[in-house]
Amino acid sequence: MKKFLKRLLIFIFLIIFIIIGIFVYKGYSLYKQAINETSISEKINEIKDSKENYTLYSELPQDYINAVIAVEDRRFFKHDGIDLISILRAIFKDIESMKLVEGGSTITQQLAKNTYFTQKKEITRKIAEIFMAFEYEKECSKEQIFELYINTMYFGDGYYCIYDAANGYFDKDVGDMDLYECTLLAGIPNAPSVYSPTKNPELAKERQNQVLKKMVKYNYLSQEEADKIIKQQNF
Repeated sequence: MKKFLKRLLIFIFLIIFIIIGIFVYKGYSLYKQAINETSISEKINEIKDSKENYTLYSELPQDYINAVIAVEDRRFFKHDGIDLISILRAIFKDIESMKLVEGGSTITQQLAKNTYFTQKKEITRKIAEIFMAFEYEKECSKEQIFELYINTMYFGDGYYCIYDAANGYFDKDVGDMDLYECTLLAGIPNAPSVYSPTKNPELAKERQNQVLKKMVKYNYLSQEEADKIIKQQNF
């Protein structure tokens, strides 16, 4: 009986290993196909050429950078493209719900997805995204990755980059945004159709409050500063 159970466990683990191997192979193949069609340097030039008002990292308010990192990827400047802690946390949540509800994606992975792959939640695409994230980290500095990210994110209301969002929502240049505006914009790309302040003001407030909570948690803001921003919410 013990031998049978041992062999059964070995067989199950072997099947799992083979299944994982198949997904990794398919994901790697998808990544190779994408990178062979368009290299990272070509993709960067393509993005810059397509953006009339491309925003440089140096033009971003520090409050906006802090807000995005706090809510999207707090270990951004420390990891090499993926955050294993976030991925493991996401896996547990996905197992609990028995579906892909959370991806644990870093800013680099989101950039890879936005510039090379579809938005559809698929395991193969997720694996390809990881390989592409490593490629971005190899070819670009962290500042370049963040810069490309905010120039390719959708902010709702037809705004497909940070420049358009700042001008569209606030009638301001990116560098002139205050803390209130920075924290509002930082939360929108997570679900633009949901958190757009012109479409769902109450949900936009809730999302902004999540951003502020994370900024306080990771010591980018004091609770007093966060409370002042909450009192300003008037949309």
